[in-house]
Amino acid sequence: MTYNRLIRRAALAGVLALPILTTGCGLFSQPASKSIDPPQNSAQNVNAGADNNGQTVAEGDQSGSSQMTLYLKDRGGLLAPITVMAGLGTDEQPGQKALEMMVDGGTYASEIPDGFQAVLPEGTVIKGLKLVPDQKLAIVDFSKEFSNYKAEDERQIVEALTWTLTSLPDVNKVEITLEGTRLTEMPVDGLPMDDDLTRAIGINLEAADNVDYSMSTPVTIYFSAVTPDDVPYFVPVTRLVNRSDNKAKTAIEQLISGPINNLPLKAVMTSDVLVKSVTKKKDIVTVDLQDDSYQAGQPEPAEMMDALVLSITEVTGLSKVQVKLNGKTDFVDTNNRSYSEPVTRQEHLNAFKS
Repeated sequence: MTYNRLIRRAALAGVLALPILTTGCGLFSQPASKSIDPPQNSAQNVNAGADNNGQTVAEGDQSGSSQMTLYLKDRGGLLAPITVMAGLGTDEQPGQKALEMMVDGGTYASEIPDGFQAVLPEGTVIKGLKLVPDQKLAIVDFSKEFSNYKAEDERQIVEALTWTLTSLPDVNKVEITLEGTRLTEMPVDGLPMDDDLTRAIGINLEAADNVDYSMSTPVTIYFSAVTPDDVPYFVPVTRLVNRSDNKAKTAIEQLISGPINNLPLKAVMTSDVLVKSVTKKKDIVTVDLQDDSYQAGQPEPAEMMDALVLSITEVTGLSKVQVKLNGKTDFVDTNNRSYSEPVTRQEHLNAFKS
């Protein structure tokens, strides 16, 4: 890769770019040149509409209603996955319908939940969506109106598109074209797209305190926010952290440390919880937590457990998580979900009634 091309790739993540390109060594880390596949759901049934990512753009029947997950901007300015119900015509693709629902002020504006906003420029037409299964690639073609946005919104548009389309079954990469011509950079501020887009670009990017950008690695973790009606929902944040020999353990420690930068997010774990170990065996990640305040028989907060499972499956790309609490697994959460066996992430994340 030439020096100029490297600089252009670095610009993809703005001033925090270099760490995105140099993911760290250690448990569950992967080379920077290899994108992390979205977490696989062991219970998936493609024909029944379950996806492989836990953040569902449902296939379902090709007519009738389907659940689709869109990445929308919340009132705090952050992107969040929102699962909505939408009708599909006989020839409609779920992915294309999801993108159409992401057009600001578009036909489906009334179906966007209160407190959220579509991020694609008003008037944008999705002229086509092509899926290339053997490459795990989605190619989306937009009309010229796609170029009508402010420079400061450019990265968020790219993140929303990438994370929405990689929620589709067997899609890990995204290519954007404009009126049939592939874009190698975004049309307003020139954000480079020489390579296919993957979730390696991150979402809601931020940096931990005292991070050395040249020796850092990204971890995507999930915090909580609330709608105008005080309904909680999860928000993914990609945080740049110093490299460690156990990236998965570091991610949970960042989850415990809570939100930063005065973002309108809520911590999901208390600061007195300790991560004793994070290990992998086959497709199962085992997380061993120590909580001295825990009393046997009391349920653990479901929000905490869901955020933990979402975060660890996002970081590792693995499908199942076995959680131990003070060395034991015989506990339930406040939704009465048992953790005696490995669990998977939520299939339909942040499902609201519009």
